[in-house]
Amino acid sequence: MPVLGLDVGSTTCKYVLLDESGRTLDRAYERHNTKQAEKVLEFLERLEGKGFRPGRDRVFVTGSGAALIKDLIGAKFVQEVVAVATAVEKLHPQVRFVSEIGGEDMKTVFFHGDGEKKSRQVFMQTACAGGTGAFIEKCALKMGLSLEELSRMSYRNQQIHRISSKCGIFAEADVNTLLKAGVPIEEIVASLFEAVVIQNLTVLAKGNVPKPVALLLGGPNLFFRGLQEAWRHHLSRLWRERGVPLPPDRPPEELVVVPEDALYYAALGCAFSALSEEGGVYAGSERLRWWVEEGQYEQKKMEGVRALWKDEDELRSFRREFEPQVLGYRSRSFRKADKVIIGCDFGSTTTKAVCLSEKGEILFTTYALSRGNPIEDTKKLFREIKEKTEGAQVLALGITGYGKDLLREVIGADVAVVETVAHATAGLHFFPDADCICDVGGVDVKIIMLRNGAVVDFRLNSQCSSGNGAFLQGVAERFGIPLEEIAERALSARMMPSLTMGCGVFLQSDIVNQQRKGWNADEILAGLCHILPFNVWIYAGNITNFQEIGRKFILQGGTHRNLAVVKAQVDFLRSRVPDAEVVVHPYAGEAGALGAALIALEHYRQTGRSSFRGFEAIESLEYRTTTSEATLCRWCPVECRRTFVDVKVPGGRGKPRSRIPLPEGWIRIIVNSACPKGLVEGREELKEIKEELDRIRDNYPNTAQMVQRIAFNPKVEV
Repeated sequence: MPVLGLDVGSTTCKYVLLDESGRTLDRAYERHNTKQAEKVLEFLERLEGKGFRPGRDRVFVTGSGAALIKDLIGAKFVQEVVAVATAVEKLHPQVRFVSEIGGEDMKTVFFHGDGEKKSRQVFMQTACAGGTGAFIEKCALKMGLSLEELSRMSYRNQQIHRISSKCGIFAEADVNTLLKAGVPIEEIVASLFEAVVIQNLTVLAKGNVPKPVALLLGGPNLFFRGLQEAWRHHLSRLWRERGVPLPPDRPPEELVVVPEDALYYAALGCAFSALSEEGGVYAGSERLRWWVEEGQYEQKKMEGVRALWKDEDELRSFRREFEPQVLGYRSRSFRKADKVIIGCDFGSTTTKAVCLSEKGEILFTTYALSRGNPIEDTKKLFREIKEKTEGAQVLALGITGYGKDLLREVIGADVAVVETVAHATAGLHFFPDADCICDVGGVDVKIIMLRNGAVVDFRLNSQCSSGNGAFLQGVAERFGIPLEEIAERALSARMMPSLTMGCGVFLQSDIVNQQRKGWNADEILAGLCHILPFNVWIYAGNITNFQEIGRKFILQGGTHRNLAVVKAQVDFLRSRVPDAEVVVHPYAGEAGALGAALIALEHYRQTGRSSFRGFEAIESLEYRTTTSEATLCRWCPVECRRTFVDVKVPGGRGKPRSRIPLPEGWIRIIVNSACPKGLVEGREELKEIKEELDRIRDNYPNTAQMVQRIAFNPKVEV
């Protein structure tokens, strides 16, 4: 009589079928793409075809989706950590520490004592995505890495950078900062593996010291070579520092074991429990099939809310009004000119550029996902501009975005524009009567309030991801939905779950809970689009009185190229301001670049000259990055681990007296410092800066200070 162990996880489903002697008859591991019940039904129908019989055979189930599934198929529930511990005790009695990293949770188990006195101490983390498989995958996507590439990357012999090990959102922000600083991908990946291990050892260990033998389970521990190396490094170091006795005949690295079937231990534990316990008689798949085909739909109707639209007429009316605004940019073509003004926006997740004529006409725009390295992104961007403009003369260059400080001197930008100013300029260029500009970017939200064409207030939030485009994109990517399909998939949903406004971590947990209830990817995306305005205006912007803002709202930023997001924004704003006029900027994604270009055009009209280094100079840029003990900032006890980005440019002064000497013809940009002091290497450079300031003061004295000193100190001789 076979027994079935079933693990219904947050991202995958697994099963193991054993005979009465404990021999494995069959097993499977597959992603469910948010359709847990459908995948389990597929498994059961497959097994029934192989002879698994209702009323005779038994099934035990665990995992995040087990609570729903168990009653539908007659299964007995086993708590996840208990299931894992049961399998470990049977297969590896010598193991004293277990770490299992799943798609959206982490578990650790400590075994104490031996024989009848052997006890378990278990800890589980489900409230935060930091350190989980989904978190690792999301960071890999941000770096442009496939999971196959990530699995081959090493931890050993790499420079480690600080990445938050307590919060997934902060960790993502740290990864983004390192990317924009030009830190090599290999070093960021190694630092990411470091953060995952530190998260497990500090948050989940709860003060316990892991002892050998240690067992690593779950997909990330199995598939990512660098993560295994990080575990072995830190556990060996910990055993050495704490004086943990080790077997004399085995090196410490061999005491960290990753079994080939590390994916199946929760399912195995269920099956082993079924061999030794009563209950869990399989009731067949009929009720589960009913749930998939009818039951979950009825349940969702009671718990959810209507879709992003009330009826087909409303949706058609919305499309007629806003589809041309959102999708109109796709039909624009380039107009040639001999002289151009360029504006660039080096954002957190995208790189944009706009070319203007001398008269301010928009000639050409481009919008592309960032590949992570700011220098390489710049080369690719200007290569495209040169090709499309056929090498037109550049009269002026303006830049904005996260990369502006890094790139200004490198490419010879004439103006580096603060993002809020760039977006306000772009919005007012087309809509001089605007009352409010709302820019939703990749990792931030900007709300700019205006009166008579002047900025009177603004709100900026880059600390939480719940209201920005990267969060929406990240959820879609986990569902296997391309960025360009999000809007239509969300608008196709006929109902959606009611999601929680607020913290991105809690919102992520809410999404997992909705998956367990049977909500599919399209419906969850619709719910995310619906909740986005609440996170933008109320949670991030802290705005309660919308009537005071005005009535004309301009939507900007790449996220507003998504028609479903625009639908949610329009409904939200018109519910607060009934006569609101809501307009999508004609260049929503490129608005920051357009603002930078307009300000660069004004600079050219005033000065008639440009510092732009030229297309050839940018194409041939040489650069190197250094992060080491020599780059540590010593101005305060924090000791930020800065990154020196050295770029070869004509006229670079070099820094021969630096701890890391820089030859003539190179410039150095310092990034990853927590305060302005970190932009100065050390006391020698500070001395040089002071000497230069003293020289300028002597050559150009402040006459007001001289008069003040003479007037109030009669002893001073004139």
